[in-house]
Amino acid sequence: MAPGEQVLDLFHGVRLTPTQRRIAHCLVQHAPAAAYLSAAEVAELAGVSQPSVTRFAVALGHDGYPALRRRLRELTAATTAGSDGAGNELQQAVRAEIGNLDRLAGQLADREPIAESGRLLAASRPLPVLGLRAAAPLAAYFAYFAAKVHPDVRVLDDGGSLLTDRLEQAAEAGASALLAFVLPRYPRETLDALREARAAGLRVVAITDSPVSPAAEHADVVLPAAVGAHLVFDLHTAPMTLAMVLLQAICDAAPAETQRRLEAFEASAARRQLFLG
Repeated sequence: MAPGEQVLDLFHGVRLTPTQRRIAHCLVQHAPAAAYLSAAEVAELAGVSQPSVTRFAVALGHDGYPALRRRLRELTAATTAGSDGAGNELQQAVRAEIGNLDRLAGQLADREPIAESGRLLAASRPLPVLGLRAAAPLAAYFAYFAAKVHPDVRVLDDGGSLLTDRLEQAAEAGASALLAFVLPRYPRETLDALREARAAGLRVVAITDSPVSPAAEHADVVLPAAVGAHLVFDLHTAPMTLAMVLLQAICDAAPAETQRRLEAFEASAARRQLFLG
């Protein structure tokens, strides 16, 4: 398990304010270096006040920031010791992804967030799916399969001024919810789009890398799935898996319509001889 994932466990089940989420996100992103920073240095890194860092430590059940820092150092030391003999850097990257999937499986023991998201998205006509920059392929992948069971899926993968137009047009056409893929490095346009979506009256379901990511402040439902950061470019194995789990929940929310649309597609595919197998 990577140091950032160990740190993330400290916040499980704790209700954090937006400012505290910024601090938590900073600690996750900069672990294990954060374990050796002062409260003032963490405050500067997160863009908050030093008293906010102290209150954050107390909210997590510590006497103050020094106690939280000791805990962070313990987690860092345990992670480093546990990584010995894990193979070369490529093997470690793959094993880290296995760990991300294992954590995702654990989260799914509570099915209600996924079920709630499935109901929200299944009921939205049309269904806008947002993914900019690195998240664009995930949005397209999800939308390709979602279109087989949902009558109107709209991929929003281009930024700029037209993005707000398309969000507003979706809302005017009857959309009630938006699915957003929000991955590091968190494009500013994506977060602006989440604000615009909520201003247009849309409920926002966000698949993001952490429950304390910047998307959490602008989403009605946050579905976290860790991103692999052991190679030059991020690995999105867990977010892609979560996207397919979410699509299953959409199918489960409207089973009769799902079956009808799937049968219609298969009949059309057979008539047109689309596939070899």
